[in-house]
This record gives sequence, structure tokens and C-alpha cells, in this order.
Amino acid sequence: MSTSASWDHPRTSFYTDHYELTMLQASLHSGAAHRRSVFEAFARRLPDGRRYGIVAGTGRLLEGIADFRFGEAELDFLGRTGVVNQDTLDYLANYRFSGDIWGYPEGEAYFPNSPILIVESTFAEACMLETYLLSVLNHDSAIASAASRMITAAGNRPCIEMGSRRTHEESAVAAARAAVIAGFDSTSNLEAGFRYGIKTVGTAAHSFTLLHDTEREAFKAQIASLGPGTSLLVDTYDVEAAVRAAVELAGPKLGGVRLDSGDLVAQAQWVRRLLDELGNVNTKIVVTSDLDEFAIAALQSAPVDSYGVGTSLVTGSGAPTASMVYKLVSRTDDAGNFVSVAKTAKNKTSMGGRKYALRKLNERGVATQEIVGIGHRPEDDGNDRPLLQQFMKNGELLPGWTGHEGVVRARQRHADTMAELPGVVNRLQRGEPAIPTIYEEN
Repeated sequence: MSTSASWDHPRTSFYTDHYELTMLQASLHSGAAHRRSVFEAFARRLPDGRRYGIVAGTGRLLEGIADFRFGEAELDFLGRTGVVNQDTLDYLANYRFSGDIWGYPEGEAYFPNSPILIVESTFAEACMLETYLLSVLNHDSAIASAASRMITAAGNRPCIEMGSRRTHEESAVAAARAAVIAGFDSTSNLEAGFRYGIKTVGTAAHSFTLLHDTEREAFKAQIASLGPGTSLLVDTYDVEAAVRAAVELAGPKLGGVRLDSGDLVAQAQWVRRLLDELGNVNTKIVVTSDLDEFAIAALQSAPVDSYGVGTSLVTGSGAPTASMVYKLVSRTDDAGNFVSVAKTAKNKTSMGGRKYALRKLNERGVATQEIVGIGHRPEDDGNDRPLLQQFMKNGELLPGWTGHEGVVRARQRHADTMAELPGVVNRLQRGEPAIPTIYEEN
């Protein structure tokens, strides 16, 4: 993967909800806006039957927080429409996040109630980040969690992200990034390649074949332009005839054939036999067509070399959100002392207090528990792993978490965390979280 070129981040301050600013106004009026506060993002539960989740989106989020500003256009809109009063506009004109942010690194596994992100600053600074923070983490973590399951099902066979046409244009870029963090080999999305240095791939669609008078002419043109190592889409008309034509035109150097319809297991088997009989033992078979982790698992016995995944990936394979929430868990009182706070409403309780997280490992280095200390760091017995890393200090981004470097680092973190988790995470059947989350109080 090559380093990406620079690109201009959009101002992110309006990726939020109206009530964030009315809360700000009311807290400025009461004088509580400047109380030091600790907010926490976590998921109360995993999607039904899943055994783990994967954190993604943090790098994008940090880039966005660094650009979280209110310019003249935004301030004019807020004043003209009466969203907030003049005192609040004056505060927003000078807004810049100046606090600290800690969290689970991208690519890390999480479980119910894992403190995925911790924001420490004033209430005024932190409360306005809620909607933007949750929209990024919920989307990207849902995609990465689905992608991780697909990578597990694929084994050593590479997966290609190709879902851009099935989601919003910006979501497509974020989805490609999240998928690569979770182990996907490449993406069809050029913007993701440009921003994050992700490898991009692609050849031709059915329309290219239909454009030409014959399939043979289409293949000939593609090979002449892209070289014999290209992949040819062979199911526009008759698959067997297409494979024979592809081999005749490209010879043994033909890179691959792509199957996009029909019974993929049976079709891959006889196409493999045909390619081998024709002498193209090195020609790869790529399959697409509405794949998800279950379809990929069903193809394990088929002679498939790689998978192209679209719709199911960018929609979280049935779980399009990670259901994360962002809660105030601690704040200072009038005397400046921190006190724990928590919502206690039925079915939506949360645990107050600043959290510290540790993954407990056994003597073989396998994870057994998620230990969350409330107000203190859990004791490390020498074989455990602290989970929280600092991303921002006094409003400044710490190096290594964003851009291309952040993606590479997160991809390695995903590989490491999956190797550390118990083998149950490799099962696609419904089940309980792979390890329990245990709270430790002072």
C-alpha cells in the first residue's frame, strides 16, 4: 500500500444534533458548562448472537475532532435561525477541543460495556461531540465487525471490498477503510485509496461485455489494454464458452476469471477443472454475487481464490450499527471534586466512574476476561494487556493514529487481537460473547 496524498477534511461541527447546542446554551447559563467531565462511549450489547465486535473509525473521528470548528457561515446560520443565543455564539466562535481522549485502538476487539472511547474535558467541549462521535464509531465498527467475521470465514483467501454502490458515497469510503482494518486485502473505492493509501482493484463489469458485438471482442480489448494478467468476467452469457475464449485469447498467463451468478460452489468446481484441462493451472477464480460470511463459509470447499463482497459488508451483514452510546460518567462538583454519575432508568442503566480496561490472558496468552476497573487501574499479573491508549492530549493529536499509518497499525492490531481471543470467535453460529466483562470497583 502506498502513502496517500493529502486531502482537505470537511468541517465537522455541523455533523451534530440541534440539542447538543441547546444543552450547551443551558449549561453556560447555569455555570456548569465548564465543569470537568468524563464521557464514555460503549456498547451495552453485541448484535444478537455475535461473540465479539471490532473497533473502527477512531482515526477518522480524531481527524474530524481536530477540525471541529464553527466558522462564519455556521455561526450565521445558528444566529439567523435562533438555535442559540448570542452568548453561546460567542463561545462557539472560539471553540476548539482542548481535552484528552483515550480509547481502544482501532482493530481491537470489544465486548459488552467495554469503555471503547473516553473523553476528558469540560462538559461544554465534550457534549458537542456526541452525535459526530457516535455516527463515526457506530458505522465503522459495525462494518469492521462484519468484515472480521468474513475474513475468519475466508481463511487464507483474500477478500475485496466492493460495496460502494450500495451505500452513501462518504459511507463507502469509511466502509472500505474499516474493511481493510479488519483484514480485507483491497477495495474498489478510489477515494479510499487516495485518502488512506489502500490498494484499489477492478477490471470490468457486464456492461463492458455488452458494449461489444461479441464477448470475444470484449475480452480481446480488455486483454490488449490491461494485459493477460487481467481478470475476465465470464458469466454474461455462457460460462463455459467464455472460459474457453478467455484462455484462447490470454493463454496460460490469464490472471483470473470472475463468477458473479448461479450456484457458485458447483460452478467454481467445474470451472477449475476446465481451466486445469486447458493448461491454465495458475488462473485464479474470483467469486462475487451478494456474499456474506455465511456464503463465504459455504464456499470453503470450493476451489475459489478470492471473494468480492459488497452489500452485506457495507450494511454490517444485518447489523448496520454497533449500538454504541455516549454517556457522562463522571464530573466535578462545586468543590472541584470528581463524582461518579450514571443513568439508572429501567433497561438503560450505565455504570458511573472513569474506567480503565485490561484484557486478562492465561498462561498460553489466550484472553479469558475483560476487566474494567472503576476509578482505578486493574492489577496486571504480568501476563495481561492494558487496552486503553491515549489519542489526544490537551487537544493535540498524538502521532500514529490517523491517515495511512493509522490504517496499517489498526490492521495489525486486528490480526493480533484475533490471534489472542479464544477459538470460539471463529464460529459463525449464534452464541454468547467470547469472554465476559468483569467490573472491579475500589
